[in-house]
This record gives sequence, C-alpha cells and structure tokens, in this order.
Amino acid sequence: MKMGGKMMNVSNQQGHGALKQGWEPVVLGAVIAVAFILSAIEPYGYQIWFLEVVPVVIGAALLVASHGSFPLTMLLYRLLAIHALILIVGAHYAYARVPLGFWFQDIFDLSRNHYDRLGHLAQGFIPAILAREILLRRSPLGPGKWLFFVVLSVCLAFSALYELVEWWVALLDDSVSQDFLGSQGDIWDTHWDMFLALIGAVVGQLLLRARHDRALAGLSGEGQEYQEDGR
Repeated sequence: MKMGGKMMNVSNQQGHGALKQGWEPVVLGAVIAVAFILSAIEPYGYQIWFLEVVPVVIGAALLVASHGSFPLTMLLYRLLAIHALILIVGAHYAYARVPLGFWFQDIFDLSRNHYDRLGHLAQGFIPAILAREILLRRSPLGPGKWLFFVVLSVCLAFSALYELVEWWVALLDDSVSQDFLGSQGDIWDTHWDMFLALIGAVVGQLLLRARHDRALAGLSGEGQEYQEDGR
C-alpha cells in the first residue's frame, strides 16, 4: 500500500512538472520543426541529410511520447534543442561544408572545417546531462563520483556506437561514405570524435551539475530528494 502511494505521488509530481513548464517546450519544439523544414530545402544531398537528421527525428519522437509521463527539466530541454540545431545545420550543408566552420577556419587559419568537432563536443556535453538526469531519477545512484563515472561511460559508449554506425553506413554505400564520415582526410578523425565527446561529457558535468541539481529540485521536488540521497 505504501509503495502504491509512493508511485502515485511520483506520477502526480511528474504531471505537475509538465504543467509547470508551460509553453516553453512547445516553443522549443516549434523552433526545431521550422529549422528541420528549412534544412530539407535544397540540402547538399538528400541522402546525407536523411542520415544526419535521423537522430533528431528519433529523439523528438521519444521526447513527445514521454513528456506527459516523464517531463525533463527545462535546462535539459534547452540543451537538447541546441543539440538538435547543431545536427540539423550539419545535415543541411554536410558537416565539412558548414559556412560557420569555414568562417572559423579562415579566422584561425585552421587546416580543415571543424564544425564536426563542435558536433562531437556537443555529443558528449549534452547527452551527459541527459544521462545524469535519467540516472538520478530512475536509478539508485546519487550525485557523486560514481554518477560522474557512469555518465562518462554512457557518453563514451554512445560516441563509440555512433562511430560504428558511420562505419557500417560507409560499408553499405560507398557513395555517401566521405560526406557522412566527414573525416576530411584526417586519419585520426574517429579518435578525435570520441576524445571530444569525452571532453564534452567531463566539462558538461563540471559546469552544469550544480545548476542541473537546482533544476531537478524545481521539478516537483524530485531533485531535492536525490540531493539528499547523494550526501
């Protein structure tokens, strides 16, 4: 009976958390939808565009499906929106041809377009907060060294999986391999991608963990419970 009451309380808190967020998740979703539509207008190549936006489509579907029963913190929704925009822009131009990357290349006299490096840094920074939130709310882990380590491991595993997906796509269709891989002749590109994801996951947790804890505390009081458990 006690367990049933606790489950009902958590469910009510989650529903209240979704109401407290107001229209901001809808606005963020609308911005991403507009960017998505614009990116589909005369992209560098529709095959590359499709491959690059698949994670955005899957992620958006999961967020919409879970928003009522498992609303995330607004901090995380904002970060995920930024990540989606990075992916959408990369999908439209193909990562090695994004104008912003060329701009930085010219200013700093770089040897290549580094927009893909930004993408992989974000691939660690933002999923680190996503993994942290899920683990704090759905596992026995509390804030501390073990949580930090497990989040790093999750981000590295995800980065490695993405590199494997790129390799498999290249094996299946050589015509898109160069643009999808985006290595730009760098033999260490895969290693750089995973290293930057690792750096992103470390920096993300160090910079945002206190703010994330406060965001969780504001999500119907759940975060405060986890902070107390982690002391």
